[in-house]
Amino acid sequence: MTDRLQQFKKDGFLIVENLAEATACDELIARTKELSFAYDVEGHRSIFQTRDQSKTTDDYFLNSGDKIAFFFEKDAFDKEGNLNRDVFHALNKVGHALHDLDPVFSRFSRSVQLQELAADLNLSHHVLIQSMLICKHARIGGEVDVHQDSTFLYTEPGSCIGFWFALEDATQENGCLWAKPGGHQTSLRSRFRRKEGGGTMMEVLNDEPYAMDGMIPLEVKKGTCIVLDGLLPHYSLPNTSGRSRFAYAIHTVDQNCIYPADNWLQVDREQLKGFVA
Repeated sequence: MTDRLQQFKKDGFLIVENLAEATACDELIARTKELSFAYDVEGHRSIFQTRDQSKTTDDYFLNSGDKIAFFFEKDAFDKEGNLNRDVFHALNKVGHALHDLDPVFSRFSRSVQLQELAADLNLSHHVLIQSMLICKHARIGGEVDVHQDSTFLYTEPGSCIGFWFALEDATQENGCLWAKPGGHQTSLRSRFRRKEGGGTMMEVLNDEPYAMDGMIPLEVKKGTCIVLDGLLPHYSLPNTSGRSRFAYAIHTVDQNCIYPADNWLQVDREQLKGFVA
C-alpha cells in the first residue's frame, strides 16, 4: 500500500500539493471565460443551489451529463430576471462533461501527474463520469451545504472518488472546503435520484445528522488537489471576501460497480474513459 493510499484510507481525504502547475490552473479559468462569453444566456437560465434541490432539477440540469452546461448564482438576477452582471461573474458552476468535450479541460483531467496519483490510489478501474468548474466569485460565491458525493453519484457498492483542484488559493475567507479527518467512516445519508414519471427526489437512507464536530478548514494553495472519498461529509461557506475562489472537480466511479438507471446523472457508460486518454 502506498503512503498516499494509506493516508487517504485513514482520513477520507488526501491533500496533494502542486499537482497542477499555476499556468494550467490559469488556463482553465481563462477557458471558462471564453465558454461563458459564447453562451446564449437567453437560451436557458438555470440557478444552482444545494440548499433547495428542486431548483436544480429542470430538464437543462438533468440532461447535462454529456454536455457543457452553465448554472448561475441565485443573486445574479434582478427582479425582472435579467443578469445584474456579465455572464462569467454570474456563474455558480459549469458542468458536467468538460473533461470529455473540451480539449483544455480534457488535457488537465488526464495529466501525467493525475494518472500517477490515480495509480497510487489503486484506481485502475475508475472512469471519469463528471466534471465541474466551480466558481466562488468575490462577494457572491454561494455556500455549499454539507454533503457526501456518493449521494449524487451512487454505485453498488459505493465507489465514488472526487478530485478537487484549487485553481486559486483557498482560504477560510474566500470559501475553502471543510471536512473531518476520518469522517468517511460513516454511512451514506441520502441518495439523489430520478423519480418515475419525471423529476427528482432525495431518498433518505439514514436520517442521522452529520457529525459536525471536528470539521477543519482545508486551506490549500493554488495547484493543490484534494482527493475526497464519496462518503466524506464536506462543505464550503459563502465567499464574502474580495477574492475569488475557483476550483475544478472531477468525479470518478468504478466501472465494475452497478450504476443504477435512476441516478440523476445519466451518460453512455460505454463511452466512459479513465485517466489515460
